[in-house]
Amino acid sequence: MGKLTYDYSGKTVVMTGGTGVLGSTISLSLAEHGAHVALLARHLEKAKPLVEKAQAMSGSISVHSADVLDKHALHKAAEEILKTHGKVDALINAAGGNHPKATTNPEQSFFQLSEDAFRQVFDVNFLGTILPCQVFGKYMAERKEGVILNVSSMAAYRPLTRVVAYAAAKAAVNNFTYWLAVYMAQEYSPNIRVNAIAPGFFLTEQNRFLLTDKESGALTARGKKIIEHTPASRFGEAKELTGAVLWLLSPESSFVSGVVVPIDGGFSANSGV
Repeated sequence: MGKLTYDYSGKTVVMTGGTGVLGSTISLSLAEHGAHVALLARHLEKAKPLVEKAQAMSGSISVHSADVLDKHALHKAAEEILKTHGKVDALINAAGGNHPKATTNPEQSFFQLSEDAFRQVFDVNFLGTILPCQVFGKYMAERKEGVILNVSSMAAYRPLTRVVAYAAAKAAVNNFTYWLAVYMAQEYSPNIRVNAIAPGFFLTEQNRFLLTDKESGALTARGKKIIEHTPASRFGEAKELTGAVLWLLSPESSFVSGVVVPIDGGFSANSGV
C-alpha cells in the first residue's frame, strides 16, 4: 500500500467556530491540504490572520459573516459560498463554549445558576450545531453526498464537575450526531455521513487559567486531576485533532458514520482504579 495522503483540492469545507485555538488549526490544516475553507464568523477581523496564513501556504480561506444562531444569516452565507464555489462538500460545526454563570463554584451553587446562562450555553453548543446542519445539510441532501462533522467534548461522556450546562449540551450534540447520521442516510443518501470528534483536554483561551496558574504557569488543582486521569499524562495539542478530522472528511472513512471519536489521550478509557 502507498503512503496515505489527503488531497482536498476542489473541495469546499464550511466551518463554524473556525477562529478559536482548535478551530483555527483545523481550518489551516484543511487549507494546507487543498480545501477551500469557508469560515462563518461573527467578528470578521478575527479571521484575517487565518486568511493571510492560508495565502502564505498557497491555501484558500474565505470569511463569511454569520452567527450560528441566526438562520437568515446562515442562508445568506450559504448563498455566497454556493455562488462562488458551486457546492458544499463538508460542514464542520466547531462553534461552542461555556458561560461562567452556568458553572458551579464555591461562590455559586447549582441552585443559583442563571437560567439565561443555561439557555445561552445550550443555544451556542446545541442549537448552534443544529441550524448549520439544517441550512448546509439541505444542499447535501439535494446532491446526495457530503460529510458533516460535529465537535463534541469528553464532558459529554463523563460529566465534569462544575460545567453542568456545557456537559449536558455536548451530550445532546452526541445524540443529535447519531440521529442525523441515520436520518440523512435513510431519507436521502448513504453517501451523506455524519460523525463527531470529542476532544479531551486542550489548553484554549477559555480554559487556560482554570487548568494552569496565570502567574506561574503551574497546574491548578483541577489541571492536576485531569492530567492524573489522562494516560498520556499531558494536555493535547491542537494539531493532534487534525489527523482525525482529515480522515473523517475523506473517502478513507467512507464506511464510518454515526460515531463520535474521542481524541483525549486515553482519558475516556481510564476508570481511575
